[in-house]
Amino acid sequence: MKIRFGVGLGADTAPDRLAGIVDHLEASGIDSLWFSELVYSPAVDPVVGMAYALARTTRLKVGTSVAVLPGRHPVLVAKQLASLAAVAPKRVLPVFGLRSAIPAEREVFVVPDGQRAAVFDEALRVLRSALVDDSASYTGRYFTVRAAAVAPRPVPPLDIWLGGSAPAAFRRIGALGDGWLGSFLTPAEARAARQAIERAAADAGRQIEPDHFGISLAVVDGADGEIPPELAAAARRRRPDLDPAELIAAGWDRLHRQLDAYIAAGLTKFVIRPAGAGPIEDFLDRFAAELVGRQN
Repeated sequence: MKIRFGVGLGADTAPDRLAGIVDHLEASGIDSLWFSELVYSPAVDPVVGMAYALARTTRLKVGTSVAVLPGRHPVLVAKQLASLAAVAPKRVLPVFGLRSAIPAEREVFVVPDGQRAAVFDEALRVLRSALVDDSASYTGRYFTVRAAAVAPRPVPPLDIWLGGSAPAAFRRIGALGDGWLGSFLTPAEARAARQAIERAAADAGRQIEPDHFGISLAVVDGADGEIPPELAAAARRRRPDLDPAELIAAGWDRLHRQLDAYIAAGLTKFVIRPAGAGPIEDFLDRFAAELVGRQN
């Protein structure tokens, strides 16, 4: 199975730094660059960022980690993805989630109260149909589409990966997704998640490719190896039951040990984001030195 490592950008990555980051990744042979959905931050919008990065490169892949689908019309999202795939075939890696992890941003993705999960499921069906069918029609509770003709259709069809860490998310991925990108899970939890997704796919008469399971991880890139207090606090808010050191690698040696455990759990795709305030160029150099050689 193909083991791959990509760089995840955080909320504090200013748009005027993006050109240098993209050029550095392309020159270093790093596999992919991932844009987070962070509306109220300096970070560039994921679709805009992907388009910019693809236009500057010939090899680098780009993805979302993760973009919110409920609250957007899936046919318009399909058109954006198809356009990106047309200008850069086989280099677009969309990952979608149920809602923003930031409570203040959830209000901008408008769906009926209490129905976000149902909207997500329906939007995924419409999105896939719009991407693969010559003339997509769908009549549901939330979306009605007649003869949607998104062109040019991606060939081969785009894989649609999903995030999530709850049992309902695993059932959705098995039934409607092509892969999974998790976060804030231990290796043992990631193994259980992969197994739950595979069971859900089998129940739906489907199969998820064995190398379509991944996770987003943070590494402290600094001499002291100390997890920044604000990042530790954020991890505790997400997972109050765990020591932040189980989720955030305090240094590259610790990251390698974590990666070994996740690979043993059946994961092969990794989005690595920097933790701390060091220069991004130093992080990218260390990333290339530590991780490019681990790819196969």
